[in-house]
Amino acid sequence: MDAHLAFPILVTLIAVALIFDFLNGLHDAANSIATIVSTRVLRPQYAVAWAAFFNFIAFLFFGLHVAETLGTGIIDPGIVDPQVIFAALMGAIVWNLLTWWLGIPSSSSHALIGGLVGGGFAKAGLSAMVWTGLTKTLAAIVLSPLVGFFLALILVAIVSWLSVRSTPFVVDRAFRVLQFGSASLYSLGHGGNDAQKTMGIIAVLLFSQGHLGDTFYVPFWVVITCQAMMGLGTLMGGWRIVKTMGSRITRLTPMQGFCAETGGAATLFAATALGVPVSTTHTITGAIVGVGAARRVSAVRWNIASSIVTAWVITIPASAAIAAVAYWIVSALK
Repeated sequence: MDAHLAFPILVTLIAVALIFDFLNGLHDAANSIATIVSTRVLRPQYAVAWAAFFNFIAFLFFGLHVAETLGTGIIDPGIVDPQVIFAALMGAIVWNLLTWWLGIPSSSSHALIGGLVGGGFAKAGLSAMVWTGLTKTLAAIVLSPLVGFFLALILVAIVSWLSVRSTPFVVDRAFRVLQFGSASLYSLGHGGNDAQKTMGIIAVLLFSQGHLGDTFYVPFWVVITCQAMMGLGTLMGGWRIVKTMGSRITRLTPMQGFCAETGGAATLFAATALGVPVSTTHTITGAIVGVGAARRVSAVRWNIASSIVTAWVITIPASAAIAAVAYWIVSALK
């Protein structure tokens, strides 16, 4: 590739990756604020600003293990080139926009992973896959909502037992205050896990083009730029999905909102520490279903929850198919 052509393409692809990061914040804003909005602890515009702030500062609290997994643990970094990255981003962005428009809380994370798989497969077939990292990530699709579900369920039981002698008014007032803390923790977990996925994409692109030397790492300017774009996307909000996440699955009280956010945050903190790129959408949905089921099984609108699960199942193959088509189109135009 001509050197004068390579740099503009590199800059363009980094810009596209940052657009994905912005859309990720926009698409997943509901994950951070759905519970605190549905319990009427904060108005939507204030809740979004609250979540955006904690999304941005998340880099101060976490390592970059998730970025390393995305950069080197899904497809072989040796086969990565601008076409593969472009295809991966197109797969993720097109799927994100489609599900955002339809109000379906699908996973931006798994759309990006699907995009990488599709782009890598289109170039090098199954040999492009890094099966250890991919298997770990696929396992997290099942485990993250289950962990969120059970943690939230256990928290509801503990909190209900501790509050048994308190009046509903006192409990409600206390958890309205506590929800500020739980929402902050969840937003930190969201920013810590999700923004790193774009960091990994940009870093592996830079690495593949020889800009990082012989060792893969994530430059600080990539870290701060990705966190800023994630926070900006969250600030713009995602009201179509808030309705589904905050009220259509189950109605929440401040106590239940606190338990859902705390259970979800604990799951995200653990996954980020382990370098597993989990879905914040999966996690908070599992936690919300958990608090609803703790009240009674009929409190959960299972038809809504099942349609969300269906979206999860098809996200990776759908975004992979879009990415593969994008790769072949770009290849044909060369």
